[in-house]
Amino acid sequence: MMEMEMEMDLESQATTRRGDGGGTHPTIVTESQRPVALKFEDVVYKIKMVLNNKGKKESSERIILKGVSGAVAPGEMLAMMGPSGSGKTTLLTALGGRLHGLKGNITYSGSRFCNSVKRNMGFVTQDDVLYPHLTVHETLLYTALLRLPNTLTRQEKAAQADSVLAQLGLSACRNSIVGGAMVRGVSGGERKRVSIGQEMLINPSLIFLDEPTSGLDSTTAQRIVSTLWELAEKGRRTVIMTIHQPSSRLYYMFHKVMLLSDGNPIYFGKGDDALDYFASVGYAMSVPMNPADFLLDLANGTPPPFKIYIYIYVCMYNCLPKINADAQLKTGVSSDDDTQDRAVVKQALASAYNRHLSHKVKEELQQISDNTVDTEPDDGPHKWSTTWWQQFTVLLQRGLKERKHESFSALKISQVLIVSFLSGLLWWKSNAHLQDQVGFLFFSVGFWGFFPLFEAIFTFPQERMMLTKERSSGMYRLSSYFMAMMVGDLPMGLVLPTVFIIIAYWMSGLKQTAVNFFATLGVTLYSVLAAQGLGLAIGAAIMNLKAATTLASVLMMTFLLAGGFYVLHVPSFISWIKYISLSNYTYKLLLASQFSDTDTYNCSPNVTCLVKDFPTIKIVGLNQKVISAVALGIMLIGYRSVAYICLMRVGVPR
Repeated sequence: MMEMEMEMDLESQATTRRGDGGGTHPTIVTESQRPVALKFEDVVYKIKMVLNNKGKKESSERIILKGVSGAVAPGEMLAMMGPSGSGKTTLLTALGGRLHGLKGNITYSGSRFCNSVKRNMGFVTQDDVLYPHLTVHETLLYTALLRLPNTLTRQEKAAQADSVLAQLGLSACRNSIVGGAMVRGVSGGERKRVSIGQEMLINPSLIFLDEPTSGLDSTTAQRIVSTLWELAEKGRRTVIMTIHQPSSRLYYMFHKVMLLSDGNPIYFGKGDDALDYFASVGYAMSVPMNPADFLLDLANGTPPPFKIYIYIYVCMYNCLPKINADAQLKTGVSSDDDTQDRAVVKQALASAYNRHLSHKVKEELQQISDNTVDTEPDDGPHKWSTTWWQQFTVLLQRGLKERKHESFSALKISQVLIVSFLSGLLWWKSNAHLQDQVGFLFFSVGFWGFFPLFEAIFTFPQERMMLTKERSSGMYRLSSYFMAMMVGDLPMGLVLPTVFIIIAYWMSGLKQTAVNFFATLGVTLYSVLAAQGLGLAIGAAIMNLKAATTLASVLMMTFLLAGGFYVLHVPSFISWIKYISLSNYTYKLLLASQFSDTDTYNCSPNVTCLVKDFPTIKIVGLNQKVISAVALGIMLIGYRSVAYICLMRVGVPR
């Protein structure tokens, strides 16, 4: 019922729709943003590397960015190009305020990176980090509800989502799920446009895009870049993107181009002027080709192959060996000197940049610094677009809709049902055998310790990329996200153990009273929540599924062994484990839910004994119920607190 109301509420917000017959796009209704001029000067970034040299570990330092400078004014679109490993993505990340340890100056209309700048900034990562089970419309709508300010009504936020959806040509797939690696959904190009749409929702002053056309056909890439060009040209926005190998159509849409080679800038300026510049330094394009291909060849250290074409044209037949030798030298097929030749070309281009372009770039930096006004001052870390409660409710709605497919999958439901009926059959009417009843209770401890523990371990490692993306953009508070996850886990995590107890309890022949049944059910659910907390803490602390599951297995097996069922006489030097054992306290409470100090059993023919004196029960005891309940409560809260503290580092720039 709750989920149906949430879906109806979301649908009521989408009041503005694009007509089926086409027409103009709805007007974006966000508040106007102040144009931002980006300036970066002498940016240097180094990383420390550990090399294994003949069994000896040696540390070295690698320079990723080597004094890169440039400026982008409002209304301009900058394309950062270069081969793989040239540093363009690192530079984009640094300009977006998501990288620490930099040297150099980066300013946004004269101001340093701050919260007000971050809220007016959009950052589209190369990988599409989206929830696979949400539809395209739901993805944009939830993002709009979280990121757009409270100066807009919920209906206006929904209209903004519809506007962006129409602008990016996603109307035809608005009700299709996004999909992912294991879930079939929209195409790769549509998924990329959804990622861009999430950032366009806030009508940002500054937009960063990492390979926005990667994996797209030329028509789709043209449409995306055209949309970005209009956003920059007409909306006075500043657009910076990395792009690997654009077509000639796309290349001439860029206002400015930066070409990087091994972290060195070898060109910065207007895209139309790039070919003339390289011709002036001795690297003219000798044959008609895509300018972007020509620039990438230069960045890779491959000079124009004009000699090869002349040789082929002049002496097609009588000098073929000479052609092959020269082609081998120029194209790098198998020559041992090729690496050295490429390094020489790269160094020559970097030197030419320092001689001919660096002073022009510095002049432009000075002009932008003198002609722009500082952005609004930082308004502190506690100002958010939406309230805590709004963030909590939207995140709860989104979490329930996305995670229900995994939590209530047919596989998990079948698993619990099979174990429930199998347990009920194995312990069928075991009320005549006290040891069997105790064994069933301890099996419940083990099963509902492992099951929720391993379910919870996967929660935060799977959410890490999404949490990093959304926290980096300042979308919501970590506390609202964490509480939404905890509350959303309650119905999903407690339904299946309830089904297990309902089935197995009555079949196994435990006490057939409502008091004992609900006491057993309550203890089981209580322990499930504590086990979930342990899983969340391990997953958040390690963020590596293989290592986390290994650690969880060792811990849970240790807790079970010290739980008081397998070993009755634990050596004193290791008996302390039971005081931190989740299984020990759960086992005590389950025994207390079924037996009391006055209960008896037939210990031999015609002889009755007290249940509390039964060896398996005596070692654990039927007392200290309050202490056990408090201990589980401390674990329930303590483990979740550890998980929250560990999550505080996720999404924080380093």
